[in-house]
Amino acid sequence: MCQNYLDIKIDVATMKRIHAGEAESDPKSNASATHVWLVLSKAARAVEQNATNSVSGLGLGLTDFAILEVLLHKGAQTVNAIGKKILLTSGSITTAIDRLESRKLVARTPHPEDQRARLVQLTAQGKGLIEDAFRQHALDMEQTMAVLTPNERVELTRLLKKVGIFAAARLNEGT
Repeated sequence: MCQNYLDIKIDVATMKRIHAGEAESDPKSNASATHVWLVLSKAARAVEQNATNSVSGLGLGLTDFAILEVLLHKGAQTVNAIGKKILLTSGSITTAIDRLESRKLVARTPHPEDQRARLVQLTAQGKGLIEDAFRQHALDMEQTMAVLTPNERVELTRLLKKVGIFAAARLNEGT
């Protein structure tokens, strides 16, 4: 019996063997870079959709969640620093911070060392919201990743970092 996973045919029996830790023995298994990219891209899209559903179920958009999560785990930051961490342009991050400030989830304060800059920090209301939201999101992501053992998660993370660092270095070769 076969199921489709984002337009890739998957043999359910093979998936059970893989999940049980048995190596895939199909000699037609495709290890080409293009196939790896395709599978990686589709897996990332499926995981991202799970993350989006998790966050939207909490009443937040991904951008607002990302900003609040940065502030929760990194403390007060400048607007530009937050934008760089979550990959938003200066105009987009300013609009998002304005939106969160209007909801009283963040506040802007003068930077103690740079009078030109302002720090964004969580309000008590914002801290309570993101602590609850992040706790639920972490549980949702645990369910999404439940198919992997702890050792598989470590190995996947190692491999993804290896590919990501190499791919980023390739981009910088021409500049």
